[in-house]
Amino acid sequence: MSTWEDNVRRVVPYVPGEQPKIKDIIKLNTNENPYPPSPMVINKQLELKNLRLYPDDKALVLVDAIADYHKVDSAQVFVGVGSDDVLAMAFMTFFNSDKKILFPDITYSFYDVWAELLGIPYRQPALDENFRLVKEDYYVENGGIVFPNPNAPTSIAEPVSFVEDIVKHNKDVVVIVDEAYVDFGGESALSLIDKYDNLLVVRTYSKSRSMAGIRIGYAIGSKKLIKYMNDVKFSYNSYTMNMPSQILGTESLKDEAYFRETVNKVIDTREWFSKEISELGFKCPKSSTNFIFMTHDKIPAKEIFEKARDNKIYVRYFNKPRIDNYLRVTIGTREEMEIFLEFLKSLEA
Repeated sequence: MSTWEDNVRRVVPYVPGEQPKIKDIIKLNTNENPYPPSPMVINKQLELKNLRLYPDDKALVLVDAIADYHKVDSAQVFVGVGSDDVLAMAFMTFFNSDKKILFPDITYSFYDVWAELLGIPYRQPALDENFRLVKEDYYVENGGIVFPNPNAPTSIAEPVSFVEDIVKHNKDVVVIVDEAYVDFGGESALSLIDKYDNLLVVRTYSKSRSMAGIRIGYAIGSKKLIKYMNDVKFSYNSYTMNMPSQILGTESLKDEAYFRETVNKVIDTREWFSKEISELGFKCPKSSTNFIFMTHDKIPAKEIFEKARDNKIYVRYFNKPRIDNYLRVTIGTREEMEIFLEFLKSLEA
């Protein structure tokens, strides 16, 4: 081994859902929205110009639009290149003690990657037998807390009173609530941010706003939290948010009717599909997301995953303890889910 390799930072990277290069597939593995962005966003693309210039480093047009949409002060909004960027920046900013941060044992699998990368000690309290968070597990001394609500990949949402209970018991550390899927049926903790200056709520455009390809994420919290995050951001890279993202992200917030329409279509399809597969012997927790977490007592999840792939249907399989007999299935269009349903009917239990 070369001497210089002795000083390489070695980490096990996050593995995202597969992005197949083949055509004519049904892609239900990465929780993308099956519908396009608002027509206002599509039309606005034609007006983009001056790409030779650097974007506004503070992304003020987008920050102000998000603040106006959520009825908060602009100084309470932080934007980044997808919620992954926002969360990573929050980890760097707030998780710097020698105490272990806490996040669930079954959750978004980037959390432990960031912790390992940044040298942050951590512990993962186990979800209960029904895949729900046990709030009492977060009453202990810690260096910070992060969890998604609704959780992924389990799809389960907790009420805002549950979130507040955890924040109440942890006023001396930052509590991050990752609300990537909240628009599909969860209850947001944004109502608590003026009450608790240590609460940070993180959102994304990738799911409910159909803009995964444009990479927009944001956080809302107290002015003090946001200032600290911006200080770290501008010490790292001042031009993180490109001009098209700032302009198109702002435009998306102007079309509330389209946003609600597409979200409701996903919810309606989710409820229909959940009922249909239950009649085939599949079980899944009640979902508050744009995906379901399904299992079958007699048909192994890995077998379904592989056979579906052979039929050009991609779903997500996690070869991990406690969930290795579950599949995470993104809710596609009604037509896509009908095809997947017919595939499931063809399996022999």
